[in-house]
Amino acid sequence: MSDITLFEKFGTSFTNNEIIFKEGEEGNQMYIIQEGSVKISRIIGHEEHIIDIIKKGDFFGEIAIVSKIKRTATATAIGNVQLLAFNREGFIQMIEKNAKIALNIIDKLCKRLEHANLQIKRLVKKDIKSLIAMNLYYLIQGKGIDINNLNYDRTIDTIAKNMELPIGIIKEKFTDFSLEGIISISDNKIIINNIDKLKE
Repeated sequence: MSDITLFEKFGTSFTNNEIIFKEGEEGNQMYIIQEGSVKISRIIGHEEHIIDIIKKGDFFGEIAIVSKIKRTATATAIGNVQLLAFNREGFIQMIEKNAKIALNIIDKLCKRLEHANLQIKRLVKKDIKSLIAMNLYYLIQGKGIDINNLNYDRTIDTIAKNMELPIGIIKEKFTDFSLEGIISISDNKIIINNIDKLKE
């Protein structure tokens, strides 16, 4: 089947900034990019984070039809985009007929997983202060600790072990919390001055 007939049968087009599908939606199609680029993004902490920008020849949306789960990300057209759209049956037929395509998909999926892991590590590193605040908040909530009588050394040690981080980093962020008025530190005790701000 020629490219022209393939596009006539399976083709679909999107304009700049048009959403192809949204995170959390049900999905029954995967896509192969024929022209243009597509932004793949996720909402993390109420903010959009770009996971990848994919281009001609690449594919996306396969997770929804292979695993039959909801869309794990949002796909948005960059410029004018032409796609080939395949449902589950068409996808299976395509890889059954061509072992090269199947191997190419496996290779790209492995690279995407590696890339996703790196992205997650970067995001965690970038937002480490919020993660420490979250650990402190849930430590208080989970054990019903007196927020006016927290042992500083023990709390720092617990959070450092939970997050597998050096104690020095935890102490540095606690100093930031103190300067922001969220907590006070005195005589090896932590007093929570603003629980709402800590939660936020």
